This record gives sequence, structure tokens and C-alpha cells, in this order.
Amino acid sequence: MLLFMKEFWAFLRTRKKYWLLPILIVMLIFGALLVLAQGSAVAPFIYTLF
Repeated sequence: MLLFMKEFWAFLRTRKKYWLLPILIVMLIFGALLVLAQGSAVAPFIYTLF
């Protein structure tokens, strides 16, 4: 995973595609929320956000 992150960062730097970074961060946050909502006590609070 660390190697992928390094390669992705190198890709962003060389291609000047810094606008992809916020999209990736938002996707990671939503993914983390979905994982948390699967079976935890926090799930009812996350569902109220949507």
C-alpha cells in the first residue's frame, strides 16, 4: 500500500494533476464511513448524515 501511495504521489507531481487529490481524500473518507457503519454503535449517527 505504501508503494502505491508513493507511485500515486509521483504521478500527481509529474503530471501536475493535483486536483485529483481532494477527490481521492473524499472517496477515502466515504469508504471509512461505510466500514464504520457496517456493525458498530456509531452506525445510527452516521446514517443520520445521509
